[in-house]
Amino acid sequence: MKKIAYIVFFLISTTLFAQKVTTALDTTRNKIGAEFKLTLKASVDTSARVVFPNLKNIGALEVIRSYPIDTIRNNDRYELIKKYGLTQFDSGKYTIPRVPILINKKSFLSDSLLVEVANVKVDTLQQKMYDIKDIVAAESHWGNWWKYLLAIIILTGVGALVYWYLKKKQQKSIEEEVYKTPIEKATSLLTILEKKELWQNGEIKEYYSELTDIARNYIEEAIEIPAMESTTSELITALRAASVKKKMTLSQETIENLERVLKQADLVKFAKSKPLDFEITEDRNKIQKVILTLDKAIPVEVPEEEDLLLNEAQRQHQIQLQLKKKKAKRIRTAIVSVVLLVVVVTGFFVATRGFGYVIDTIFGRETKELLEGEWVKSEYGNPGILIETPQVLQRVDAEKVLPKNTMALIKEMQLFQYGDMMNGFYIMVSTSQFKQPTDIDLAKAMEGNLKIIEAQGGQNIIVKQEDFETESGVQGLKGYGTMSMLNPLTKSSEKVYYEILYFKQNQGLQQIMIVFPEGDQYGSAIAERMLQSVELRQVGN
Repeated sequence: MKKIAYIVFFLISTTLFAQKVTTALDTTRNKIGAEFKLTLKASVDTSARVVFPNLKNIGALEVIRSYPIDTIRNNDRYELIKKYGLTQFDSGKYTIPRVPILINKKSFLSDSLLVEVANVKVDTLQQKMYDIKDIVAAESHWGNWWKYLLAIIILTGVGALVYWYLKKKQQKSIEEEVYKTPIEKATSLLTILEKKELWQNGEIKEYYSELTDIARNYIEEAIEIPAMESTTSELITALRAASVKKKMTLSQETIENLERVLKQADLVKFAKSKPLDFEITEDRNKIQKVILTLDKAIPVEVPEEEDLLLNEAQRQHQIQLQLKKKKAKRIRTAIVSVVLLVVVVTGFFVATRGFGYVIDTIFGRETKELLEGEWVKSEYGNPGILIETPQVLQRVDAEKVLPKNTMALIKEMQLFQYGDMMNGFYIMVSTSQFKQPTDIDLAKAMEGNLKIIEAQGGQNIIVKQEDFETESGVQGLKGYGTMSMLNPLTKSSEKVYYEILYFKQNQGLQQIMIVFPEGDQYGSAIAERMLQSVELRQVGN
């Protein structure tokens, strides 16, 4: 009995230890948002069935990635490896709880582990801190201009191809309906060919091709032989046979002239031969003479009585009406094609750049043109303010702009402007030196400047201010907000957005001001680009 008990205990212990689960972490301490990699290993025999859980969270940690299971075979056993990527966005110490793993439908638990999530340290002494900026419209530019140009070329090409196809089809229809006889069609086409002036413009091959096609088409329609698909020798042979059959009186000279021109055309088309000008003219005259001779040689059938009653004037009138209808239809088709092309191109730009951009492009907008134009970087005043602007600023006499009591305190002032504060986009850059030593308070300077603006027509001024720092680390003050500018002539007001920068050096004050209509995305983009480009010359440099 005791021996049986040992055997049973051995079997149970063998079964338990045969299924082994281990737990590991790549690190126990990490930064906020960084990944902890949890590894679970199950060592089982080859017949075991293992199921790892599919989890979205393990305790307080979020599962950001569930890696595929790796399998390693070791003799008669398998080692199954499952990894989970975990993270946490709050600092602190967290426990990874025990994870259940099913082996042959029996649950085995992993080990619990302790991890720490640490804050990201920020060095406020070395690292500059900035306020969160307002959302501004993306700068509009033509960096991918070639894509738009390519789209316009493709759309224009498609429109031109459609128009050419319709015109060609209509022209063919006109030829079939208007020309009542083969000789009328041939002589008319010869006249049209001469008006094209192909050979005069160096298109000799195209000229001979159309010239011989006119002759072949006439022969095929009038004498009823397959002239269009026949070679030159086949055509001449067929023409001789048809003249005998139809009892046509043709001279040897007429047939030889036709053969000579056809062979000349073959040389031009296939051997790149270039006849002289007088030879081209002679060949054209020969073809015309051959066609007229052939037409006269064809026996005339007695027309029926109904045909004799047809009034020639009425027939010509019908032809003219048909031509007018076809011409009007062709014009309508051209108009529809152009309108369709304009709609497609406009739709493309509306979809890619927005409706407002298309309207501004068509009707024009000052700030859009300024933004997309060629910018300049210049230095203004003393000590100098380096700034990138869409236009060069013009020097203005400060005494004509500022109040006399203000100018009485100033030793030297240099003022530069672009535009008009009451109409459209406005830029102002100024530098000034005071007569008496004074501790310049930038906030008071801004307050004084706003009073001057108010005296010039500014109303309902909303003021916000914040510290400003250039790329080189020069500290200043930024004022911004909205106001209504009253036009003294029209008595109308417009709501505008303004930004003003103030800097001080020794006894000097440096100032930059930008004003544009509220909601103008191009004006906002200009202001952003300008303020990012500001550099200041230090006194003494």
